[in-house]
Amino acid sequence: MGCCTGRCSLICLCALQLISALERQIFDFLGFQWAPILGNFLHIIVVILGLFGTIQYRPRYIMVYSVWTALWITWNVFIICFYLEVGGLSKDTDLMTFNISVHRSWWREHGPGCVRRVLPPSAHSMMDDYTYVSVTGCVVDFQYLEVIHSAVQILLSLVGFVYACYVISISMEEEDTCRNK
Repeated sequence: MGCCTGRCSLICLCALQLISALERQIFDFLGFQWAPILGNFLHIIVVILGLFGTIQYRPRYIMVYSVWTALWITWNVFIICFYLEVGGLSKDTDLMTFNISVHRSWWREHGPGCVRRVLPPSAHSMMDDYTYVSVTGCVVDFQYLEVIHSAVQILLSLVGFVYACYVISISMEEEDTCRNK
């Protein structure tokens, strides 16, 4: 068996997806983004399941992984639409925090090159409001960083889906040849 088999490639892709999802999970935790935290958690579990299925030759686990990648792609397209404010969505809503806090993306205040300055709140605003934080000088706006994260997830998932389908088909062919002998 060669080093660059579909199975080996899927294992490498799952490892890359895990690293990428864990990185994203950390920054979503820092920003108290509860909806993405939940999605990332499920993604990590299913990628581990797909990794296990690939290593242990379990095509049903790989099928679960391939179905999940389709759902994961859909979720990340939604995230891109959300941050680019497509179709009436607004990045300034509390949708990602399930409307339980006023936190936003961690990248909003801590992006590359951003200078964060806390302004004293005005008398008519609430103390919990984040409007008194001024952010200037960002090299890349936070919504584009979130879009980049989602685009990387989509790319990894698309390639993972293709390799998962390939590994499933190879596994099924091997299973059929074993039954016919």
